[in-house]
Amino acid sequence: MKPLLITDCDEVLLHMVRHFGVWLGETHDIDFTPGDDFAASMTRRGDGPALTREDMWTMLDGFFPTEMERQTLVPNAREALAALAEVADIVILTNLKDQCRLPRIEQLARFGIDHRVECNRGGKGEPVARLVAEHGNPVTVFVDDLAVHHESVARHAPQVHRLHMIAEPALAVNIPKAPDAHARIDDWNDAEVWIAERFAGGQPAQAGTLTAPA
Repeated sequence: MKPLLITDCDEVLLHMVRHFGVWLGETHDIDFTPGDDFAASMTRRGDGPALTREDMWTMLDGFFPTEMERQTLVPNAREALAALAEVADIVILTNLKDQCRLPRIEQLARFGIDHRVECNRGGKGEPVARLVAEHGNPVTVFVDDLAVHHESVARHAPQVHRLHMIAEPALAVNIPKAPDAHARIDDWNDAEVWIAERFAGGQPAQAGTLTAPA
């Protein structure tokens, strides 16, 4: 049985927020200062009401899928996935609406990344647990940039090794390690080594193995 890597896409495999911010300025006259709260990161130019969380989702839905061609590859992500795919199955679990699944598959293929893609809305713990069971409960590593998803996976699939990665430097510098992640690594060269070590060890994650925030 092969080990399993379940990874997010935006700010893990592909840069998104920097391109989203440019698009907001060009299209909606909104300034965007990257932070862990997207709604609070958006400010209208000139007069106008503050942007709400509902406005945030409207903007994100406007960016995907029509502006996905703006996104760029995170350094070393393609090479790391290619190396890990020699020993593991890989699933890309992305929080997009189902109609964005094919555009996401095509987008990743243009960057030389060709793995199963699953869309999700909300916490990722339950879909991760389903994927792990579907693959026969192998040693599994989960990679994501959002702390909320690490918390969800910790609840629903605690045996999964959880790696917190934020590949966008403007975000990473201001966001601490997710409390429910086992490690925080923002570079794919180092992340590949960490993931490969988990696979080679052949053991599920154990309670009480979280590292101190970095």
